[in-house]
Amino acid sequence: MATFRSLLAQTASAPAIAWMRRRLASEGSGVGVQNRVYANLISGLKETAFGRDVGIEAGMDYARFRARVSVRGYEGIAPYVERAKAGEADVLWPGRCDHFALSSGTTAGPTKFVPVTAEMSAHFTRAGLQSLMQFAARRRSGRVFGGRHLFLGGSTALVKLPRAPGVPDGFGGDLSGITALKMPAWTAALLYEPGLQVAQMSDWPEKIRAIAVRTLGRDISLVAGIPSWLLVLAEELRRAAADDGRQVATLRELWPNLECCIHGGVPVEPFVADLRAALGDGVAFHEVYPASEGFIAAQDCDSGEGLRLMVSQGIFYEFVPLGDFDSDHPETSGEQAVPLEGVRTGVDYALVITTPAGLCRYAIGDVVRFTSTSTPRLVYAGRTKLQLSAFGEHVIEKELTDALLSAAKGRRVGHFHVAPLFVDVAAGRRRGRHEWWIAAEGTPADRTQGLAVRLDEELARLNEDYAAKRGGGGMDLPLVRIVPPSVFDKWMQKNGKWGGQNKMPRCRSDRRVAEGLAEIATG
Repeated sequence: MATFRSLLAQTASAPAIAWMRRRLASEGSGVGVQNRVYANLISGLKETAFGRDVGIEAGMDYARFRARVSVRGYEGIAPYVERAKAGEADVLWPGRCDHFALSSGTTAGPTKFVPVTAEMSAHFTRAGLQSLMQFAARRRSGRVFGGRHLFLGGSTALVKLPRAPGVPDGFGGDLSGITALKMPAWTAALLYEPGLQVAQMSDWPEKIRAIAVRTLGRDISLVAGIPSWLLVLAEELRRAAADDGRQVATLRELWPNLECCIHGGVPVEPFVADLRAALGDGVAFHEVYPASEGFIAAQDCDSGEGLRLMVSQGIFYEFVPLGDFDSDHPETSGEQAVPLEGVRTGVDYALVITTPAGLCRYAIGDVVRFTSTSTPRLVYAGRTKLQLSAFGEHVIEKELTDALLSAAKGRRVGHFHVAPLFVDVAAGRRRGRHEWWIAAEGTPADRTQGLAVRLDEELARLNEDYAAKRGGGGMDLPLVRIVPPSVFDKWMQKNGKWGGQNKMPRCRSDRRVAEGLAEIATG
């Protein structure tokens, strides 16, 4: 096996890297590639029940498509998903869909069943390989393919869906579990960790321990997962090593060939210092932008320049300026959407996609901001339903994260959540304010006032609406509450967010999360 992996690393070296660079360069702005992707999708969608219902026709141009087909959230496609789940063919995409990824995002809403067709499985495989090749091209080395790749994902144990007798079985489960089961056999044999047997475990603490025991003596060259859970794994590995008679401070000491740490799904900046300390010197970060609905983008250059949009992997993208987007009524925003050729840098957009799973003009609930259009690069800026605008301040997740990182002045930060505190005359509040819940150990209470002032200054610098509300007396100085990290851990456990693909909501315009944190912190 080691010889095969060595050969694979050599294969992914200079010639393959040069080929990837040429291919990316040939995509240019991505507009021409996206036009071809659009045409291919239309040819499939017109053959479906959904396509016929909304009037998709062979060869229809984008202008007619935009005018005729409404932008939809999950509620807009749910009846079609239910038909596909029951085993009906040709509903959202030609053929029968037998796998559905369960997703609730970070909004604590009802579970969504996202179709994963054979074409979508191929999309995830191709996009994942392109992402790894982009990493190799950045590093000018294929050494990441010389060891095994540890993915800290969800369970591969799938739930059988109810279907009529005689209809082939359908299954629902975590997307990472579905993609692991559908990976090519050579990938599972040569690269994939923690192996399918451990991967199917659903008890998260037991799974972390099993991963640590299994991989302690393996040659791992890549780890991937959500930052907070990678830190949990690192601590478990240190304990496992100690039980084995070895004292190690970093994962690089355990795995000398560790090259790459893939992260995505949440901003990594609050966890960077702890991750670097846990990983050790020489391990490079590689950011990706995956979603249950598709693999959107991956890093192809230095951190801070944005992630390169996956324009050639079968997804057609549209972008609605966030000011024109109503997350409760996305169908009202279809005419404001623009394709890739219409985007501008520095503008916040709600992301809309059309995919070979039959999601058509589907608003996935994410906000993105382009850093470049000549080469299409963007950053994830938050969730459309996780904006903080209880007082008209229109603050997004990225601005809150950036403000906290700057205000913390280099001190380590982890989980946090920001909620509104509304006017309550009886409690002495005559103006609204933001309430920051921040996880930190051993922080003296007398530091919170200074942190509140710095957070206020940074948010005013980053967001004109916030500055106007504060300057006009519409909001008071933020209130900061420092709590142990265990408060956030307990909230995630209590709310079904405990596991490798789950994320902590960082803001809401209501107090749903904040009240839960308060109950745990005081109880």
